[in-house]
Amino acid sequence: MSPLPFVPLIACLSLTISTLAQDEPKDLTQVLQSNKNLSEFTTLLTSYGDIYANLSFQSDVTILAPNNDAFNKIPYSSLGPAFEANQSQIVRSILQYHILPGLHPASRYNGSFSFDKTWLQNTSYTNVTGGQVVGGVQQAGNVNVYTSGLGTRSTLITPDLRFTGGIIHVIDNFLIPPQNFIQTVPQFNLTAAGGAIENTSLADYANSRQDLTFFVPQNAAFQALGETLQSMPSSQLQRILNYHIVNGSTVGYSANLPNGTILRTRSGQNLTITFASNSLFVNQARVLQQDLLLSNGVMHVIDNFLDPDAPSVTANPEVQTAPPLIRGTSLSENVVPFTSFLPTGVTSFDTMSATPTSTFGASDIGKGTSAFSRSTTSRKASSTSNSKENSGGVTVELQQAAMAMTSGFLGVLCWIIGFL
Repeated sequence: MSPLPFVPLIACLSLTISTLAQDEPKDLTQVLQSNKNLSEFTTLLTSYGDIYANLSFQSDVTILAPNNDAFNKIPYSSLGPAFEANQSQIVRSILQYHILPGLHPASRYNGSFSFDKTWLQNTSYTNVTGGQVVGGVQQAGNVNVYTSGLGTRSTLITPDLRFTGGIIHVIDNFLIPPQNFIQTVPQFNLTAAGGAIENTSLADYANSRQDLTFFVPQNAAFQALGETLQSMPSSQLQRILNYHIVNGSTVGYSANLPNGTILRTRSGQNLTITFASNSLFVNQARVLQQDLLLSNGVMHVIDNFLDPDAPSVTANPEVQTAPPLIRGTSLSENVVPFTSFLPTGVTSFDTMSATPTSTFGASDIGKGTSAFSRSTTSRKASSTSNSKENSGGVTVELQQAAMAMTSGFLGVLCWIIGFL
């Protein structure tokens, strides 16, 4: 029998093998280079060779990658001074904060917040057991949002870009590593609490103790008792403030506070968590804002003071704001107590603890320069090859599905040719 009939079969098998080879997952470098909207992130990541090499050998990791537009926003954010001053260690911590151990696909998130550990574990920038966390939630319209320090929100733009070591999610804003208590409270108009913590010599503890949970009364609660609070002995005010701090073995993110949770405070008395009428309460106080991340834990804003002399009081969901348990006299309207005790210059990312050594600064942002010895031309060429698919938001899953269909068709075709 002539071998010629087998020639089409051999060619078909070769085509099938080639197609299946194309279906193999790409490595990290290939995926980054095939997404032109990540060229600035690629430049930043590859400038930290140890992090980049470590990622290349991971088997299960999730990268939250800011797109090029996010880099253009850096000079106008609290991260600007760190990049402008070339603070390489701070920039390193920022980069580590965008890397999550384990696979966290977009479909994992729902309407309840989850808090996932990151690679940021350097104690110069975080003091949370197991590494600093980032919040994730799915909001209306199936929009995934990540929350980070200073209340920063980053929206997921392109999900689930798969590579051999895990997945990449493209986001529209940088995550900001959480700051300490005193640096964070002004961002949420909690200046009275910050000033009171300073005035009672609790600032060092509040800023540095590991795994703290704060229940912080809003400024209006301080104003309602302002004259009384300002006139009481420092030790008495400190006792009240300590009743608002939980120094447990784990951080009290809302996801860790089911109905009926009992928390032991620094003052020694307990707090009781209640979930009722779709609201979260701690004792009688309503939680107004949850899960504001701190470098050493989390804080929740509450509408009223907690009273260490009334630890058994319970929530009344029928009342919008319960009357103060601590009796006292208010200050005149618009006068917020203790604010003058806050130090100045606490509203931007702390850039004082690292030595400027990096060559990456704000002058490189958004220019696609070769500041990290990478060729702009080669980056553009690699980005252009799949620009239509990736810039249009088509996920790798769809590409792989198409490959699978093609492979199946070629397999059937080969069988027919072989039969003939």
